[in-house]
Amino acid sequence: MTGSIAIIAALLVPLFGVLGILAARNHANHREAVTLVTASGLFILVASLVTPVMNGLRPGISVLEVLPGLDVAFGVEPLGLIFALIASGLWIVTSIYAIGYMRGHHEENQTRFYAFFAIALSCAIGVAFAANLFTMFIFYEALTLSTYPLVTHSGTADAKRGGRTYLGILLTTSIGFLLLAVIWTYMSVGTLDFRQGGILNGQVSETVAGGLLILFVFGIGKAAIMPFHRWLPAAMVAPTPVSALLHAVAVVKAGVFAILKVAVYIFGLDLLAKLSITDYLMWLAAATILIASVIALRQDNLKRRLAYSTVSQLSYIILAALLATSGGITGGAMHIAMHAFGKITLFFCAGAILVATHKTEISQMRGIGRSMPFTMIAFTIGSLSIVGAPPMGGLWSKWILGMAALDAGQFAIIGVLMLSSLLSIGYLLPVAYQAFFNTPETSNKGKTTIKEAPTLCVIALSLTALGCIVLFLFPDPLYDLANLITALPA
Repeated sequence: MTGSIAIIAALLVPLFGVLGILAARNHANHREAVTLVTASGLFILVASLVTPVMNGLRPGISVLEVLPGLDVAFGVEPLGLIFALIASGLWIVTSIYAIGYMRGHHEENQTRFYAFFAIALSCAIGVAFAANLFTMFIFYEALTLSTYPLVTHSGTADAKRGGRTYLGILLTTSIGFLLLAVIWTYMSVGTLDFRQGGILNGQVSETVAGGLLILFVFGIGKAAIMPFHRWLPAAMVAPTPVSALLHAVAVVKAGVFAILKVAVYIFGLDLLAKLSITDYLMWLAAATILIASVIALRQDNLKRRLAYSTVSQLSYIILAALLATSGGITGGAMHIAMHAFGKITLFFCAGAILVATHKTEISQMRGIGRSMPFTMIAFTIGSLSIVGAPPMGGLWSKWILGMAALDAGQFAIIGVLMLSSLLSIGYLLPVAYQAFFNTPETSNKGKTTIKEAPTLCVIALSLTALGCIVLFLFPDPLYDLANLITALPA
C-alpha cells in the first residue's frame, strides 16, 4: 500500500466504522465488535507509515485546490505521525474501556456515543496528517463539533451547561483568533503549507510575526492556556471515556500538537527565537503550569482535579515550543505521548471508581485501594508518570524539556518545571495514599471484599498503566521519531 492510499484510508476507515456502528445499533455485541475492528484497522494503517517516515520519506496527497496555493492536502511527517499513532492506538484501549464502562454504568444512547467517537477520531487523523494550515483548520473545527455531542451525552442540565462552555470557548478562540491568523498568514506569504524552517521566516517583519504568534497561541484554544482553559474543567460532566478522549486521545493533544506544528513549520525555530513576544508567552505558559497545579490541589472532585492537572501539563508542551530549540520540540513531542498514557490511566481509574463505588469525591475514597487494588495500583503508576518519577515514561519527556531549558539559558523555567513536579506530587499521590493507607469509611467487620469495575475497564486501565512503564524502559523509538521533527531533509 502506498503512503497516499494509507493516508486516505486512515481518514475514511473511522467513517466507514460509523456506518457499521449505526447498522448494528440493535445488536450491542456487533456494534462494539465493529468499533474494535475499526479502531484496530486504523492503528494498523497509521503504523504502516512508520517505516517510510523513519527512512526519510514524506508521503502526501492533494485532494482539492481551493485557491492558488491553497489546497485541501495531507502529508505525513514525524510530528503528525506521533500524534496519529497515539490517537489511533489509544482508541483501541479506550474502546475496550468504554464497552465495560457504558454497560456497567447503564449509559443510554450508546450507539450515538460510539458513532461520534469514531467521527472524532477521523477528525483527529485529519489534524495529524494536514499538510497545511487550511486543512488543519477545517479538521480542527470538525473535531470541536464532533465532540460536542459526546460532552453533552447525558443530556442533563449540567451537561448542557458544560457543553455550552466547551463549544463557546473553543469556537470563539478559533474563529476570533486562529482563523484571523490563518487568513493573515496567507495574505502575507501566499501559502499555508507546512515547510521545514517555516514559511514566515524572512517573509514578514518581526512585528507582524509577533502579532501572528499571539493569535496562534490564543487561537488554538484546545491547548488550554490561561485564560482560555475553562472549557476543559467544564467538559468533565461528560462520561469518563469522553474525558479520556478529551485529555489523552484527541482533543487537547490536537491543541498542543497544533502549537508545535505552527512553531516548527509556520514560524521556524530561528524566527521564533528572535521574537520578543516569545518570552512573554513562555512566561504565560509557565504561569499556567503553576496556577493550574495550585487550583488542582484544592479540588475534591477527582475528575476536576485531573482536569486542572491536564491544563498544567499541556502548558509544558506550549513552553517546549516557545523555547524555540530542537531539544524543546523533541521534549514537547515526547510529552504528548507520555502525558497521554499517564492521564488516560488516571481517567480510566476515576471512571472505574465511579462504576464500582459511585464515588466522585476524593474525600470519599478512604481505603478503596483495599477493595479496588488493581485500579488504585494503576492510578499510582499513572500518577508517578505525570509527576515524572522513575520507572515511568514521564521522566524522559520532563528530563529532555529540562535539558532544553538549560541549553536555552532559561534557568528560571527549570525552577518552574521542578516546582510543578512537586505540586503534582501534592495533588496526585495523596489520592493513592488515602486509598491504600487510610481506614475505609465502612469496615464490614474488618473483612475486605474485592469489588473492581467491570473486567474490560480493569483490562484497559492495566494496559495503559503498563504503557507508562514500557515508555520508560523503551523510549528510543519515540525519541528517534521525535528527533526527526526538526531534522533537515536529506
